[in-house]
Amino acid sequence: QVHLVESGGGLVQAGGSLRLACAASGTTYKIAAMGWYRQAADKEREYIGSITRGGTINYNEYLKGRFTLSRDNAESTMSLQMDSLTTEDTAVYYCYAATDLGFREWGQGTQVTVSS
Repeated sequence: QVHLVESGGGLVQAGGSLRLACAASGTTYKIAAMGWYRQAADKEREYIGSITRGGTINYNEYLKGRFTLSRDNAESTMSLQMDSLTTEDTAVYYCYAATDLGFREWGQGTQVTVSS
């Protein structure tokens, strides 16, 4: 089983940047891809992006350019760099890890609040 812990959330002013991290432990050799979702209050969960074991990255087209994913396979960590933040980016951010069979484990989430 894979255990995920997000970190780096907090309060930031609009226009600022924040970097989230997701650390995986446990059976990390089973991880085929890792990614991020977010969920704002009273909104559906929104896909942010994902990165495969081989380094292929996919992004939500609406966030690409402001959000950047990176992954350190050796350390089983993944980062999400968020720039030019707006109040619309306020949400709880969740990382996940997926196996080759598509099974997903989720982190507990980290709150990001962007003030105007």
